Amino acid sequence: MKISISYPPIESNKGIPLLAQNRQFQWFNNPTYIYPMIPAYAATMLKQNGFEVVWDDAIAEELSYNQWLDRLKREKPDVIAIETKTPVVKRHWQIINELKKLATDNWQLATVLMGDHVTALPEESMKNCQVDFVITGGDYDFLLFDLCKYLKNLQPSASNLYHPTSSLQPELSPGIWYRDNGQIKNTGTHELNHDLNSLPLIDRELTKWRQYSVKNGNFKRTPGTYTMAGRDCWWGKCTFCSWTTMYPGKNFRAVSPERLLDEIGILIKKYGVREVFDDSGSFPKGQWLESFCKGMIDRGYNKKIYMGCNMRINALSQEEYHLMAKAGFRFILFGLESVNQNTLDRLNKSLKVEQITRGFQMAKKTGLEPHVTTMVGYPWESKKDAEETICFAKEMFRKGYVDTLQATIVVPYPGTPMFEEAKKNGWLHTEDWDRYDMRESVWKSPVTSEDVKILTQGLYKAALSPQFIMRKLFSIRNIDDIRFLWMAGRKLMGHLVDFNPRITRINANEKK
Repeated sequence: MKISISYPPIESNKGIPLLAQNRQFQWFNNPTYIYPMIPAYAATMLKQNGFEVVWDDAIAEELSYNQWLDRLKREKPDVIAIETKTPVVKRHWQIINELKKLATDNWQLATVLMGDHVTALPEESMKNCQVDFVITGGDYDFLLFDLCKYLKNLQPSASNLYHPTSSLQPELSPGIWYRDNGQIKNTGTHELNHDLNSLPLIDRELTKWRQYSVKNGNFKRTPGTYTMAGRDCWWGKCTFCSWTTMYPGKNFRAVSPERLLDEIGILIKKYGVREVFDDSGSFPKGQWLESFCKGMIDRGYNKKIYMGCNMRINALSQEEYHLMAKAGFRFILFGLESVNQNTLDRLNKSLKVEQITRGFQMAKKTGLEPHVTTMVGYPWESKKDAEETICFAKEMFRKGYVDTLQATIVVPYPGTPMFEEAKKNGWLHTEDWDRYDMRESVWKSPVTSEDVKILTQGLYKAALSPQFIMRKLFSIRNIDDIRFLWMAGRKLMGHLVDFNPRITRINANEKK
């Protein structure tokens, strides 16, 4: 049985879709490819259990849609599984319908959708396209594996669809939606109780890890790759985060520190990896973090590789930052979002404005390179409020407390508390999911949609202070530093294009 884990090309004048393993979808003119860890686990489990697996990320391969379709017709997989997100789900519906039309008597095809959007609205996709199965919840590697084992015991019907039967249906894991004689059914609510230590170490060759090893702004040294110690964030309460739909903080789980250390050792010795970014929503802290860092030092990995991770600004002590730096951590990503206290409270960040600068200072004091994420376009923030965040970002760059920044337009994704609040208050301008792509405000705000783009550009321009630029130039020590600064500059220019109001208007007119 052949399984294709696919990211179909989505051709648009907006740029390259940042889809795989991404919590906040964007179109990028200068692409960043993130290694999709959970689908990679699924691919590895399937292969180790006798399935033929096709790793089919046509976005990262930069294939055209026709090139991808031709390859798929040659491969003729029995199952094609697609990770989807809100801004591209309608396009995925079209693609699935096109694939079902292509299926013939000698190509029996079952289609699967998975990800945060279909976790929030599973029945919607079942009604709007011919998809056979929808997998909900964040453990869609485990569930896809279970589903494929189940399908292997079935014979495809003459209508090219796999139909669970009453006698076999209980064998399916909770969290799967399916069709039974024209009716939409499901196996119950998904469960987040799988043991992450039971997962095999990812087959990096099968999953073409090198496609994601260079075009990624997180890596100063290349080749770089990803790990994922936990699912997903031990806080897991931020109202805007689409991954809270799949991973509430109360269900946080992590692999053992020893397992992650073993994986990093393999990445160093077998693959020649020089930098790792761990994609847990927040890296494990406390005793787990201490054990991991001491293991990095004891094994000597801290001298061979850089580490990076996500972390909450107010989570660690100065001693813990010192230990991380000693263990080889370089890059640390903080979710700032705003410096307006009312906004931080409404986002359930559990963060005080006065803690922010101190958090940056503690990380920077140890030599770590903080990266911050920010958003503009909240319904309750004025233009002045947003400008205060820009001024704060400029000050942080000027003082050298942060090194890089990501700015986005806030979007209320289905399944999040923010979306429910927007529905309740009548804030939404539209529920056309195509428009939930961070290129405009989709809800009522004191700031116009055009001003939101200008403010987002302003956040990116915050790094362009003479003090910051000179500090970076004087910090150059080797070719990696030069390459990283060149790449960062290109990505900065790309983001300025991404949020250019004039270009956005031109693209919109062309679409019409």
